[in-house]
Amino acid sequence: MKVLFGDLKTHYKQYQAIIDRAVSRVLESGHYILGPELEAFERDFAAINEINHAIGCASGTEAIYLALAACGIGAGDKVIVVAHTAVPTISAISMTGAMPVFVDIDPDTYVMDVSEVEDLITLRTKAIIPVHLYGQMVDMQPLLKLAAKHSLHVIEDVAQATGAKYKGAIAGTLGDTGAFSFYPSKNIGAFGDAGAVITKSREQYEKLTMLRNYGQSKRYHHDIVGINSRLDEIQAAILQCRLQYLQKWNTRRQQIAKRYAAGLADLATLVKTPVTHPDNEHVFHLYVVQVEERDQFQTYLLEKGVQTLIHYPTPAHLQKAYTHLGYKNGSLPVSEHITKRITSLPMYPELTDEQIDFVINTIYNFFKERKTPLKLLTATDTNKVLNTASTAVAAQ
Repeated sequence: MKVLFGDLKTHYKQYQAIIDRAVSRVLESGHYILGPELEAFERDFAAINEINHAIGCASGTEAIYLALAACGIGAGDKVIVVAHTAVPTISAISMTGAMPVFVDIDPDTYVMDVSEVEDLITLRTKAIIPVHLYGQMVDMQPLLKLAAKHSLHVIEDVAQATGAKYKGAIAGTLGDTGAFSFYPSKNIGAFGDAGAVITKSREQYEKLTMLRNYGQSKRYHHDIVGINSRLDEIQAAILQCRLQYLQKWNTRRQQIAKRYAAGLADLATLVKTPVTHPDNEHVFHLYVVQVEERDQFQTYLLEKGVQTLIHYPTPAHLQKAYTHLGYKNGSLPVSEHITKRITSLPMYPELTDEQIDFVINTIYNFFKERKTPLKLLTATDTNKVLNTASTAVAAQ
């Protein structure tokens, strides 16, 4: 059996009829930019998120950029964010001219460790970006309290968590704005790059609609400096017709996660499976486990037909592009610890129970066939690193 990490072709075939109809409708209309398809998608996307406004844009990266720009974030400002995220989150901060300030993650949930944020706040700090990674939200209640105390903007990065909830609140609705990616492999994906921003504020909505379209209040009237970040009609039509399936797909992801967890339970000392915060409804964009000797683990699984990936092998603070910020090995000990061990197992709604069980059995066989025992993972492994690794923080 072969189990791909993702299978977009199978996904398309399953929904081909509705997708083809949506695309044909746009092509036949002759209206390809800022038209009725975008309006319909924005209306329906706002509705499923139970919020006032949604603004379609060209990518998840630009969704974060536009959200920051709408809050007035720019050169000389600082934005607190995790380094354990896809680099596009950080790229968006850099696009504004602001400086990312990195905070470590919780060793169990892999999202922002809110308890470490306040120590990083300075007079130049203007915003916090909680990244709802892998489908799980940051602990938002204390973060919002902290942001209010210091008059900071909160822009939620919801690229991997569309439909997730925290204490019943939908991801993206708690901060000033929520920024979404609809990259094809996301919980709801376009057939190319696409993104959106949601907000409760009418003022923010009006500013965002101008920012994404060259700063125009109306055609050829440029009130502010903007960019071209328009969600085209084809992608909007595809997304709009797929919204009806979001809950179904998220439910299936949760079922797959439960099957993985149950199947791997007897390997708890060898494979650390995801931990869901009790206040969260996790939607499992990714199913990320920790193992020792990850390279051998991935190679074995691939040889047996199971494709895995790493999200992400090098945290942003150690990327060459950000060496000028002054971070070193040891600056973010938890992020650095887990990135040497994490592996993402196949996770997409079309996975069959048979395929999931094959992945589980292949993992069992990996450990069974080892000639020498691996170091056992314990629940406190990642916590121990906090007491032994350097906690030096780069100069802010």
